[in-house]
Amino acid sequence: MNRSLLFVALFALSAAAALPSIAAAHDPAGATRGQDIDKVNSSITAEAGQVYGDLSTVNGSIKIEANAHLKDAETVNGSIRAQDGIQARSLSTVNGSIHVGERARIEGGIETVNGGVFVDRGSTLARGIETVNGAIGIVATELGGGIETVNGDITVGAGSRVKGGIKIEKPNSNWGGFRMGKQKIPRIVIGPNAVIEGPLVFEREVKLYLHASARIGSVRGATAVRYDGATPPKD
Repeated sequence: MNRSLLFVALFALSAAAALPSIAAAHDPAGATRGQDIDKVNSSITAEAGQVYGDLSTVNGSIKIEANAHLKDAETVNGSIRAQDGIQARSLSTVNGSIHVGERARIEGGIETVNGGVFVDRGSTLARGIETVNGAIGIVATELGGGIETVNGDITVGAGSRVKGGIKIEKPNSNWGGFRMGKQKIPRIVIGPNAVIEGPLVFEREVKLYLHASARIGSVRGATAVRYDGATPPKD
């Protein structure tokens, strides 16, 4: 799990945000791509239907209204809330959740350390979703990459496709995953008509529930419990 890159990027973000600014930005080819917005201790709103560059803050949330277009949205201490029809290159935070509405188009992936991720139906991500301590849920969504977490539950909802597989890493004290006492066992649900094209690799104990209509790759480290109804069995 390449989380060192996330921290490097967010460290650079913190330094750059020391001087808040709003500036026009350009792609390497010279085409205007909207304003970059950099803040430190406040939130950012990308207005509906507008075009932006990079959105970054340190202590604040980011709201992306319906059909807004942007490059990267990054915060350190705050959540990211994206409404329907947005387009972005990537969404990332350290301490906060990320919620993406319907029909979103993400050219890269989604990352958070301490927070959950949910992506609603009709959305596509060219890459995958990563967390350390946070649940991941997708519904009728296509991921070009995989899903990775350490301590989070995962729900691959009805009609979703994950091309890069699923991985649950063994807890590591460097990521806050090691705790004294009884550990929570992650719950993994692969829903109706969901497809996992890559392997499912579990480096720690999990509870894996697989719908009868779902299709998956190889499984290592767990035994699937099959179910037929609309919802999986309770633990």
